[in-house]
Amino acid sequence: MKIQIINGPNLNLLGKREPGKYGSMPFDEYLTILEEHFSDHEIDYYQSNVEGLIVDKIQEVGFSYDGIVINAGAYTHTSIAIADALRSVKTPAVEVHITNILSREEFRHISFIANACKGSIMGFGMDSYRLGIESLRVINSEKE
Repeated sequence: MKIQIINGPNLNLLGKREPGKYGSMPFDEYLTILEEHFSDHEIDYYQSNVEGLIVDKIQEVGFSYDGIVINAGAYTHTSIAIADALRSVKTPAVEVHITNILSREEFRHISFIANACKGSIMGFGMDSYRLGIESLRVINSEKE
């Protein structure tokens, strides 16, 4: 399987940003763990703080990859453009969040991208990404 992980704004600061909430591990270290765990998969990683670049990446991979794991960060709660991009492609997507967004500020309870994804995983720390990939494996096995 070929998986694209997309992280949105401020997720480039994982390991430095609010470690009590997001942990102390930088994403590149966790990516190595994911690559070892899913050694039979090709995992590509992309992060941007710019909404339009995230849309561009979704469109770039959305017809050739087997799955997208997306943590849109704050764009989760604001971006109709990212939701539309996810709806516009054939590649299935799973929304992930490190924290449980439903236990945070009320404005974070709404996800504009959730209904454009096959499902949402939140609150399991960095392990949310692993669970997202596991979900895509199930989704892809059901297509066969």
